[in-house]
Amino acid sequence: MLYLHGFNSSPKSQKVSELRTMLPRLNPEVELVVPELGFDPALALERARLALEGIAGRPAGIIGSSLGGFYAAALSQASGIRAALINPAVYPYRLLADYLGPQHNPYTGEDYLLTESHMAVLESMDAGQVAHPERLFLLLQTGDETLDYREALVRYPDSPAWIQPGGDHRFQHFERVVPAILSFFGIPHSGL
Repeated sequence: MLYLHGFNSSPKSQKVSELRTMLPRLNPEVELVVPELGFDPALALERARLALEGIAGRPAGIIGSSLGGFYAAALSQASGIRAALINPAVYPYRLLADYLGPQHNPYTGEDYLLTESHMAVLESMDAGQVAHPERLFLLLQTGDETLDYREALVRYPDSPAWIQPGGDHRFQHFERVVPAILSFFGIPHSGL
């Protein structure tokens, strides 16, 4: 299973730690692959694509959080593999325009410059109309302080959705939705 982290995050995020703890109990055959995406959108999508190729033939699905949700949706539509989008950034080139300039990733310690050209690359990745909305599972919390959950509902109106009142951008009680994600991917599991 592939996990794609969000903006200024990394494979060391809390959700990844929770998955690494839970998955062996739920289904020990599921391998969790979490590439370090970095800040460059073109490189991030390429790293995600290569990681997905590396898990071919094993129990698979793509989980993407925030900006990782944008990448997961693109990969899902291109590959045919189902994706769970956790509080996804549906228009990251709009959202991140407010963050142009110097950035620091607290997980990796990396300092970098977020530019207009990065936004142009993200916009070029937007495929427009989703051809297979049934491949995308939306996991949204209405209290997300970073993204308006309704944008995802408008962007992916025909995708199944799990909407929880309250919460935040991190997605509170993430562990509760992991069995539903595995079921959506068609991966057998023991439950909690």
